[in-house]
Amino acid sequence: MSPLTLCVGVAGLGRMGKRHALHFLNRTPRASLIAASTPSTEELEWAKQHLEPHGVALYEDYDSMLRHPGLQAIVVASVTTVHADQAIKALEADKHVLCEKPLSTSAEISESVISAALQRPHLTLLTGFSRRFDASYRRARAAVASGVIGTPAVLRSQTCDKHTPAAAEFFLKYAPLSGGIFVDCSIHDIDLCRWFFSDDASKKPPVVKSCSAIGITALHPSLNEYEDADNALGLVEFWDGKVAHFYASRTMASGQLDSTEIIGTKGKVTVNLNPARDLVEVHGEGGVSREVGETYYDRFKDAFLTEAEEFTAMCLDGGGLPAGMEMKGWVEAVRIGGALQESLRTGRKLWFDEEGSRIEKGML
Repeated sequence: MSPLTLCVGVAGLGRMGKRHALHFLNRTPRASLIAASTPSTEELEWAKQHLEPHGVALYEDYDSMLRHPGLQAIVVASVTTVHADQAIKALEADKHVLCEKPLSTSAEISESVISAALQRPHLTLLTGFSRRFDASYRRARAAVASGVIGTPAVLRSQTCDKHTPAAAEFFLKYAPLSGGIFVDCSIHDIDLCRWFFSDDASKKPPVVKSCSAIGITALHPSLNEYEDADNALGLVEFWDGKVAHFYASRTMASGQLDSTEIIGTKGKVTVNLNPARDLVEVHGEGGVSREVGETYYDRFKDAFLTEAEEFTAMCLDGGGLPAGMEMKGWVEAVRIGGALQESLRTGRKLWFDEEGSRIEKGML
């Protein structure tokens, strides 16, 4: 009989790690947060106030936390550069793993995590592509799969963060480690693209034909040091004729503006094209107004909670990954994001053969 409760530890207590910790502490009925680790003094002080009073053991050293008695699963929410190393160590220690996206900024290193998981089929490895757990995106995917819009042909998707001094300080500090705006921000949109464009009958995702990108530093010229941008546009062509357009921004004034449009041969499906914090509109002399959520968490909080609940069920009950999700897709999302980042950096359009391998244009 499977245990009634999954005993979880969280590695990293930064912006997302804190949220994961509180989700498993308070909001995931079949899970119990029993341990957390971070090398950060500031994060440990937060944990002493918010986690330790509830019996959560705190560690400065990740390897020490892995040896905590009764620990069954690890949530890796540390800085991206250690995602792969911590995930592999957890798998080798016979722990289930929920790892924040991406597994690595390198496709090759991401593959090493998946290889470690495949050697241990009794364990669950899940990468946190949280939009797969969002009710609206799931409904949109079901609509596309039903054929109501015909054959999907074009996808336009964006991840656009609100610009605030605190947000700017965070991502500028993180810029040397993030892999760039396409790997850090657009990777969610890239994953959605592969999901919406996948053929349910053949179970084959689309194969990339080309990637190109442009970008600017509208508000943060210091990003030029890392050959990155605070606003960027990416275009991906697929061998089956489909096209994806991605927009990523760090400079929105009104709030978090994340949306997707899937255009088919008979219609289209849209998600969040008119973002709103809630259902309230104010009608006054100056016109009609509504509030917009300020952060990605305002938009996807429920998706993160669903992710935690379904990860827990996967670990306790088995049953595998959610429908349409595949481990190799996590690697491909990093590969596409990296190609767009390279195009942004070099100004060159990148080409791929029908197997998805990189080639020079003259070889097509």
